[in-house]
Amino acid sequence: MLIYALFALGFPLLLKGADLLVDGSVSIAKKFNISNIVIGLTIIAFGTSLPELVVNVMAGLSGSNELAIGNILGSNIANILLILGVSALIYPLMTQKNTIWKEIPFSLLAILVLGVLVNDQMIDGAPLSILSRIDGFVLLAFFLIFFYYIISISKGNKSTDNSDMKQLSSIRSIVYIILGLLGLMFGGKWVVDGAVAIATALNVSESLIGLTIVAIGTSLPELATSAVAAYKKQTDIAIGNVVGSNIFNIFWILGVGALINPIVFTTKSNLDIAMVILATVLLFAIMFIGKKRVVEKWQGGMFVAIYVAYVIFLIFNQ
Repeated sequence: MLIYALFALGFPLLLKGADLLVDGSVSIAKKFNISNIVIGLTIIAFGTSLPELVVNVMAGLSGSNELAIGNILGSNIANILLILGVSALIYPLMTQKNTIWKEIPFSLLAILVLGVLVNDQMIDGAPLSILSRIDGFVLLAFFLIFFYYIISISKGNKSTDNSDMKQLSSIRSIVYIILGLLGLMFGGKWVVDGAVAIATALNVSESLIGLTIVAIGTSLPELATSAVAAYKKQTDIAIGNVVGSNIFNIFWILGVGALINPIVFTTKSNLDIAMVILATVLLFAIMFIGKKRVVEKWQGGMFVAIYVAYVIFLIFNQ
């Protein structure tokens, strides 16, 4: 009963954590004249990726390879189709040129690199496809390149946000960020633990759990943060959070996970890799359809509809 009670408590904790994190981060960005997109791509993306990191490391240590891979791929699909879709329904998402031409392509590069690294059987004819420790170093090397890029844009991309959001003191901003991250971490863990317990009771496959319930559960911080940011019209954070989180998930989380324990990959997951590629390409294409550099409400609705269709497909093809 305790795990179900924490499951129910996890949702409001996630929402409050996201609210505190957005307020504290935007206040810090204004105080140091740092752009919101940089904040979204760094501290928020890392903080909201903590549930995926915890689940991935735990799954890797226990040998639950399908859960580890499914969690990351499912989260990345949910990040674009579900989270950006819901956020755009709340408020149209304006996108910066850097996000369109650099960050989104970099997230596409991430999934393409992963697709190459985990297809030893298809490419080399190896008996098994494994994300090895060497592969983990490769992923982390790409992550360092991405982090260098963030530092470079932070120097020349100053905040142009002129909203009348209340300015917080430095100490209060830091406290908000810390409390927000803690709320996201614990809220995400409680939701995931409860969801896994429910799914196990229903006797569904580990792969399906990873791609749906666990993926959605670990993506709830991104959903809460991006939805709150969209409501507050901080669209740089809403999009930066999602794109940054997708890059973190592959280069950082799978990189660390592979270093701790190599991850065995099955060819059936190629379908999910293809879905991540499709979602990323669709996000890029959307920027040139309708209002340029804006994810409109009808496009957000389309994203959500595609995600629902994908989940239904998974359920009927497990």
